[in-house]
Amino acid sequence: MASGIRDKVAILGMGCTRFGERWESSAQNLMVEAFQECLADAGIEKKEIQAAYLGTHFDEVNVSKAATPLSLTLRLPFIPVTRVENFCATATEAFRAACYSVASGAYDIVLALGVEKLKDTGYGGLPDINSVDSYMVGSNTTAPGGFAQLATAYSRVWGLPMDKIKDAIAHVSAKSHANGVLNPKAHLRKAISEEQIKAAPMIAYPLGLFDCCGVSDGAACAIVTTPEIAKSLKPNQDLIKVKAIQVIGSSGEEAGYNTWDGAHFATARVCSAKVYEEAGIKDPRTEISMSEVHDCFSITEFVTMEDLGLSPKGGAYDDIMGGRFDLNGESPCQVDGGLKCFGHPIGASGLRMIYAMYEQLLERVPEERQVKNARMGLTHNLGGLPSWNVCAVSVVGRD
Repeated sequence: MASGIRDKVAILGMGCTRFGERWESSAQNLMVEAFQECLADAGIEKKEIQAAYLGTHFDEVNVSKAATPLSLTLRLPFIPVTRVENFCATATEAFRAACYSVASGAYDIVLALGVEKLKDTGYGGLPDINSVDSYMVGSNTTAPGGFAQLATAYSRVWGLPMDKIKDAIAHVSAKSHANGVLNPKAHLRKAISEEQIKAAPMIAYPLGLFDCCGVSDGAACAIVTTPEIAKSLKPNQDLIKVKAIQVIGSSGEEAGYNTWDGAHFATARVCSAKVYEEAGIKDPRTEISMSEVHDCFSITEFVTMEDLGLSPKGGAYDDIMGGRFDLNGESPCQVDGGLKCFGHPIGASGLRMIYAMYEQLLERVPEERQVKNARMGLTHNLGGLPSWNVCAVSVVGRD
């Protein structure tokens, strides 16, 4: 009977580039930059890696449809390499594949790497994903337009005035900017006040310019192994174990039927429930120390906190405005700046989130942005639109 991968996999090392407009670096340069940090952190030789997974989304722009650019660029020692892709959950998929490879007993030490060079596409935002038939609701909308509708639907379902929603999402964005200022690897490192956010040009009501994440270049990676091997290699360091990983794809039910209220992510609710079951988490509000969620837009973070059980249904406004998710709050969210300010190279974002949790759990970040007494961190990716998407959730924790 399936038992999941709880505590069967440990993170041996991680690496992450600076995200941003990396005109000076190719995708291959970014792979090397992230991998060098990761390999040094793992404390092993490259020849000990037994398999590798590459995550990248816009393949023709970056490194082609194959995985061989990973093995060629890093000069990996004649091992199996596989490319994975799943919209904005691509890097988490690479991490999941690496973890499953170790948990199954097929390999002892496995690499997962995600990379994307979005600035080279020439797009101001993300290209049209063209992934579903035109009869699907939301298939021909813009990303800001599709996600903005979450706010109006939420207002209708919960009776929260739009002015209050605008106040809350302004706080969400201001929080991410404040955290990004403290992070030298973040793309956007400028503090923005809530008043500036609310006064910014409107993109798709109620989302203004500062409620939308941009696109970035970057790479992130992880080397995973068994807890026994990790302990033998690093006897004096806390183990960071994988507690759970789940990925859920929409069935079409949200967009095709009238049971979805438009004010939540059905996939996130199902995915997080499966993660908590796998990880043995009874109360995420008290057991999850911190989180990185897919804040492609500020309203996405607002709604997602309820879908993940980090806020009660209808209670995100009070938690946000009460500072619960601030860096010094009870359950900090976007501790490194999030998609909003750290950046969003699609193929790397999921691993960047796990990197943020990993660094926090090992207490490696400067004191001004260190989450106190952190035990477990949650990451959440979402690829697609509210009406159809793929959702990935993971939990990592100290031994």
